[in-house]
Amino acid sequence: MQAATLAAHRFGYSETSLRGPGADPRSWVLAQFLPGAQTPFDAGGLMDGAAALRLTGELLRSAAAPAAAASAPELRPNAQALTLRRANRAALQRRWQHIITTETPVAERWVQFWANHCCVAATKGATRALVWPHENEAIRPQAFGRFSALLRASTLHPAMLLYLDNAQSMGPQSRAGLRRERGLNENLARELLELHTLGVNGGYSQADVTETARLLTGWTVRLQGGDGRASFQPALHQPGPKTVLGRRYPEGPEALDQLLQDLALHPATARHLAGKLALHFVSDTPPPALVDALARRWRESGGDLRQVAQALFEHPATWSAQNPPKLKRPEELLLSAHRQLKLPLGDRELDAGMQTLTALGQAPGRAPSPQGWPDRSEDWLSPDALLKRVQWAERFAQRHAQAADARALARLALGEDLGESTRLQIERAADGAQALALWLASPEFQRR
Repeated sequence: MQAATLAAHRFGYSETSLRGPGADPRSWVLAQFLPGAQTPFDAGGLMDGAAALRLTGELLRSAAAPAAAASAPELRPNAQALTLRRANRAALQRRWQHIITTETPVAERWVQFWANHCCVAATKGATRALVWPHENEAIRPQAFGRFSALLRASTLHPAMLLYLDNAQSMGPQSRAGLRRERGLNENLARELLELHTLGVNGGYSQADVTETARLLTGWTVRLQGGDGRASFQPALHQPGPKTVLGRRYPEGPEALDQLLQDLALHPATARHLAGKLALHFVSDTPPPALVDALARRWRESGGDLRQVAQALFEHPATWSAQNPPKLKRPEELLLSAHRQLKLPLGDRELDAGMQTLTALGQAPGRAPSPQGWPDRSEDWLSPDALLKRVQWAERFAQRHAQAADARALARLALGEDLGESTRLQIERAADGAQALALWLASPEFQRR
């Protein structure tokens, strides 16, 4: 692939024309990571996490109320559920429209990488309306700063405390733990070490997981009757110092900041996240020299994410034409089609998009586990999935046959990287709809 194609399609969300990256694609990409260069995300009018959490608490309370009481207007279960559903739709629509129209698509892909890395999913009642607030409040503001700040914001967001059950964890010897039967929950501690920082081979033990869980006790959020924000509750906190990875941390809330800072700067974290970044942006088999360079910049910069991004997009291995293409995940596929055709995302297209992604195995906001959505092409390459992609291309093309001339669009979008076979198929199409379907189903469009 030529450098402009990599910049436009592998690193971003697909451009209508290669004129955007222009003669200096590397500078086009790097400029998107300069301070203040990112297209601002407008969250105005969207429900924030605190409001979503309070409403979720009301919904769960009303659902548990006696049938007679549930008929009262202020306790109707469906009223809160409908409000939360509308809030989710509005947030998803705003997010997708931002990705479709942003002038800094590579920077936006960077944001989405970190949102998937610190994954929260709407797979339980308490988090049904918190996925997008988590992204907007914990990830977006920190994605171009230090990883330690992003890690703290994500770990202490109500969405993460509820998703990984730390909100209900309490120290066995805490004041609350001595009075109740509930005890320690290790979910957040385990994922903090295994997924968010050190990696599965990062050198930690089960004892480190347990000690981290004890250190995290006290950090909670009230689903009912609270202000919708996380707080430290001393009555839930396991007393005494904790030892994680050989370092002793004091009792109390200050220990968490110390631990997160140490984890963010740990060499295993640098290595783990360097590999994930190279996997996502460059290749399913990341070049070792690139991973080494990213891990080194991570350590030297103290986890400065802007500097790590610069190291990624300055490295020659990132731009090598020898790296095989990656298959677009379903959401990338859908949004790159809208972006190339410059199609706004109205209510009808929002519904169609949600249905499409559910059918293709990437239901919005519902990642299957705390690992987030998988990033290797093989995870999206089943025969059934490929058939559904072709069927999507046909339906999408039928609805938007007049949006663009696919014959001209394919040449503009890929230039000399448009394969001769694909070019001929599109040229010989019976009509505009068939030409667009062939373009959307082509290997060149399905991959990045």
